[in-house]
Amino acid sequence: MLISEIYCSRQGEGLLTGTPSVFVRTSGCNLRCGFCDTPFASWEPEGHQMGLQEIVEAIVSYREEAKHVVITGGEPMLPKQIVHLTEKLNELEFHITIETAGTIFHKLACDLISISPKLKNSDPDAQRAGPWLHRHRTNRHRPDVVRQLMNQYRYQLKFVVDSDQDLIEVEKYLAQIEPYSPNRVLLMPEGIELLQLERKEAWLRPACESRGFVFCPRMHIQWYGNKRGT
Repeated sequence: MLISEIYCSRQGEGLLTGTPSVFVRTSGCNLRCGFCDTPFASWEPEGHQMGLQEIVEAIVSYREEAKHVVITGGEPMLPKQIVHLTEKLNELEFHITIETAGTIFHKLACDLISISPKLKNSDPDAQRAGPWLHRHRTNRHRPDVVRQLMNQYRYQLKFVVDSDQDLIEVEKYLAQIEPYSPNRVLLMPEGIELLQLERKEAWLRPACESRGFVFCPRMHIQWYGNKRGT
């Protein structure tokens, strides 16, 4: 598998925020989000090839610090080896979270599937993206796959929101994948700067509360800033 980085930190987003976790970031993605904050794993994928045992050994080296593993990307569902990796981690009794855009389905070992369906606000700039613009728009909307993941695994749905217009799109999206639990719908402000996130929280948090959704802060930005390995 092409691996961008493996490190130990705290989960900064979602229902397990604050949990000490080993992060395994695969490199490569089938989307090109304009707001992507890990371009080194998507727009310009970098990393090095690692065998299954090598990855497992790197994770196990952090076992005294964390018993949760977060497999993220890029898009971690792209490499088929993820199935064998999760099976091995399950045998070692790690808690496994997979962070995915919800465009690819695999049957694998997973304790929490964190699905982040991409809205129109994720579309990249046409000049930057070139032919990737069409591919992104074609690939990003897969409610059939999202429903399949929701039915198979314990889930959280995490939408990146930039404006109040996005709330309308979120509600239309949710109508396509019913039934769902509102307390597993997380709305997260888009941004990588603390002041920017705070301004969006001012209107997004009450919007979540009025709908029964969960406001999802980006706590790793608050803790560490927008830095790799955090």
